[in-house]
Amino acid sequence: MNMKSLEDVFIHLLSDTYSAEKQLTRALAKLAREASSEPLRTAFKSHLEETHGQIERIDQIVEQEPALKIKRIKCVAMEGLIEEANEVIESTEKNSVRDAALIAAAQKVEHYEIASYGTLATLAEQLGYKKAVLLLATTLEEEKATDLKLTDLAVDNINQQAEK
Repeated sequence: MNMKSLEDVFIHLLSDTYSAEKQLTRALAKLAREASSEPLRTAFKSHLEETHGQIERIDQIVEQEPALKIKRIKCVAMEGLIEEANEVIESTEKNSVRDAALIAAAQKVEHYEIASYGTLATLAEQLGYKKAVLLLATTLEEEKATDLKLTDLAVDNINQQAEK
């Protein structure tokens, strides 16, 4: 995509994030199946439901702003993060060690999403997309909460089990 304006940058990042979320819906279902800890499985399933809502919010942004058209691109960053998670699955047994590694992989994803939504919210504000700012900020807060939930699971339980 040839970017010549701040709006072009916003559209590119929104398109990239949309692709990332779509890829993540497929990956989260697999992560939930591959986790051995019930609380971790539940966290992945819960985030999968949130991710569907996050995709709907991007759809709402595009519907509210006729000038915005999502481009069909593939988020290569998310593709790489998902590949790392798949490598964890392939190289570990289904136990607490795998769960600890899956949390680490999932937190990389969350940090990527936090960076993406933070940037998008800032750009939306600068471009005057007031409704988009609210929708993006809502998703940003969900991503931060998921990251904290994963940290709590790791610190309070899973990492200790993996250490034994």
